[in-house]
Amino acid sequence: MGIKYSWIQVFAEKVLRSQPDVKKVYLLLRAPDDYSALQRLQNEVIGKDLFKILKQKMGAKFNTFIQEKVSVVPGDITCQDLAIKDSKLKEELWREVDVIVNLAATTNFDERYDVSLTVNTFGAKYVLEFAKKCARLEVFVQVSTAYVSGETAGFIKERLYFMGETLNGRKGLDVKVEKKLVEEKLDELQVMGATTETIKISMRDMGLERARHWGWPNVYVFTKALGEMVLLHEKGDVPLVIIRPTMVTSTLKEPFPGWVEGIRTIDSLVVAYGKGRLPCFLGDPGSIADMIPADMVVNSIIVAAMVHANQPGNPRIYQIGSSVKNPASLASLHEMAYEYFKRHPWINKDGKPVIVGHVRVLGSMDSFKRYITLHYLLPLKVLEIANIALCQYFKGTLTEQTKKINKVMRLIEIYRPYLFFKGIYDDSNSEKLRMAAKERGLETDIFFFDPKALNWEDYFINTHLPGLVKHVFK
Repeated sequence: MGIKYSWIQVFAEKVLRSQPDVKKVYLLLRAPDDYSALQRLQNEVIGKDLFKILKQKMGAKFNTFIQEKVSVVPGDITCQDLAIKDSKLKEELWREVDVIVNLAATTNFDERYDVSLTVNTFGAKYVLEFAKKCARLEVFVQVSTAYVSGETAGFIKERLYFMGETLNGRKGLDVKVEKKLVEEKLDELQVMGATTETIKISMRDMGLERARHWGWPNVYVFTKALGEMVLLHEKGDVPLVIIRPTMVTSTLKEPFPGWVEGIRTIDSLVVAYGKGRLPCFLGDPGSIADMIPADMVVNSIIVAAMVHANQPGNPRIYQIGSSVKNPASLASLHEMAYEYFKRHPWINKDGKPVIVGHVRVLGSMDSFKRYITLHYLLPLKVLEIANIALCQYFKGTLTEQTKKINKVMRLIEIYRPYLFFKGIYDDSNSEKLRMAAKERGLETDIFFFDPKALNWEDYFINTHLPGLVKHVFK
């Protein structure tokens, strides 16, 4: 959740390192041509620190190994035939590919509706259409999110979402209609001569409005749910597996502990806290923060693909999380962050350590609004009056502060459902998958994804937070 997580890196590294006899890994990268795709492969995948263990293992043979095992495919999942221009390459893919894993997504909670719908919903549709042309296809794995359940409370089962189903019971949800509404809105904005910024804001507002109209809290989880519905409705005989991870954190073990790239929901709070920029915390301290390390998610993807190859029928749903077997509360996360940054304070740009303490916890939206009013809105009102009295002397400061407060209020509104989340994610199917892996003789120590073994205090203080500081803090 949050800013895009580089799944393709973690997945590709794991496959290449743990399965060196794999015949070929085709990586579809969004690029207009071969050169651009190869540049992305080098800069955004194999050139990353994540691949250092594989490089050490292969030594001088690394580049040759990559050339033999990895074939980069320039394309775009938002287009038919994935925008693959090379007809010979398309024929090769349709002839050779036996496993497809769709990791592509835009995970921004406040994304433009046109972008989110195109990538998360119709992107999944186009990948499925391509999969149907693959003569040797054994399984199609779609990586979704557990939060397609929206704000559902209680015990959330690993169930399917059928075409047209909504979370608030409203009738009439239709993917084609949603696409048409977007197209009509964009046409209307073009006729009005709207600026690029106006179009972006309008599309963001539309995404939030349409998601909430049907019962989802934001455009990301809404369009991912629509993507699942499309796959279920159109899959035909394709063996389909849907993986639904909860909040993904840094790697537990592989290829090394603590690797992370980008900031997601829970980490955005940690970063702000560690830098001394979190004066208060909004949320229920007793709420469960359902987290799972990235390497465990990737292991579940690989195991599910192996176990369900050549098994048509109803899609298999796997919720990969920790809230049932090994829950961690938001309060415990705050305490662990406090203990870590007390021992290892962040050094700011002036070379001084940032001293952290226990922040004030606001347990309801009402208490948050009172806090914001007292500490920000009232001083802003005073500044507004002073600006008028002094002939717009504070205009720049007033405008900047108003924008900041409006941005914070919008982010709070978007993230609010997760700060007071009351659901726990059933992982009965995932437990059965672990058992099936053992029965089939799969190396479960290599493809490990059992959350029961996680020691959250040890993981956060000795792995996740140090990794976050090293790879994300700037």
